[in-house]
Amino acid sequence: MPTDSFFRRAHSRASEARQAAREFHAGVIQPDMALVIFFCSSAYDLAALADELKRLFGDVPLVGCTTAGEIGPGGYCGHSLSGVSFSSTVCVAAVDRYPQLQNFNMAQGQAFAKRLVDRLGSLSPAVSSANTFALLLIDGLSVREEPVVYTLQSVLGNIPLCGGSAGDDLKFVSTWIFHDGAFHNDSALLVLISTPLPFRIFKTQHFISENERLVVTEADATHRIVKEINGLPAAGEYARVLGVAVEDLTPERFAETPIVVVIDGTDYVRSIQKANPDGSLTFYCAIEEGLVLRVARGVDILANLQQAFEHVQEEIGPLQLCIGCDCILRNLELVRKQLTGKTGELFDRHNTIGFSTYGEQYGGVHVNQTFTGIAIGTPLGKIDD
Repeated sequence: MPTDSFFRRAHSRASEARQAAREFHAGVIQPDMALVIFFCSSAYDLAALADELKRLFGDVPLVGCTTAGEIGPGGYCGHSLSGVSFSSTVCVAAVDRYPQLQNFNMAQGQAFAKRLVDRLGSLSPAVSSANTFALLLIDGLSVREEPVVYTLQSVLGNIPLCGGSAGDDLKFVSTWIFHDGAFHNDSALLVLISTPLPFRIFKTQHFISENERLVVTEADATHRIVKEINGLPAAGEYARVLGVAVEDLTPERFAETPIVVVIDGTDYVRSIQKANPDGSLTFYCAIEEGLVLRVARGVDILANLQQAFEHVQEEIGPLQLCIGCDCILRNLELVRKQLTGKTGELFDRHNTIGFSTYGEQYGGVHVNQTFTGIAIGTPLGKIDD
């Protein structure tokens, strides 16, 4: 089997759910599929989409989620369906869904992850960080990403984890995970893949923090809401630092000037989701009273992403596949700067499939305004059938 057929990507822009499913299936179908992953707009009739996908793929393990935009051979798209199939020639996969995230606890989460690791071990002996990685897809409105990703990584140990929070095209109403033939909310999906191919988990962001300190003086940590910064209404104080009116605090503005927390000299982005009528700010990431924040300004987002791909390619060779989780705020910035076309071409050159997220996971940490990826490279020797 030639290496270019290990992974088959496809991207349908059909607006009708069943037609999109059929076009996607025709593009990714291959013999002996170990797994199929897809990303779709929440604008589709999800019941019809699930029914058609289940009919087409049958018993093939099929997982996915709704998005805030899709990435595929067609570049950046909205109201589309993208995804990839994995050949069993080079991949063994185990998948499972954790339901009822609002009742998530560490003990149950650890047991869930251990069962999945054991299941993969029964299919592919000698599972290790050298041959196995994890993908996490999680309800992007659950506000449970931090404890979930921390708990799962604690069980996975050195097995690297990457993932994204499902979206709903910036409606912020319901986000969905697909597993076992149906869409589910309040759920997390863990995918473990073992492969002899070289791979790397990587991330990149393009922000540099400024000096002015913004101290969170009142917050609702449970709901990721900051009410006061420096003792003043949060939205007003953030707008003051930016030199704009509160009325000008749009998603595009949040995309270009996020908030960061500086820990040991490293910036961790805490992106703002929206400004609320009461003057508070809702964040995509964990926030709490006493945090010292700084506004960050971006450098060249496209050059930064290209450098990240080049670095990974130097390590593992030309990429056969990259599963990309790209923050929706990055997408909005690229739209404003009219760079989506060039970025889509860059993604396609590196065989990227993925989606615009409501947050990203890397290792045991939930982050924002970041591109996280699982890159699968090209082996030096030939892999036999």
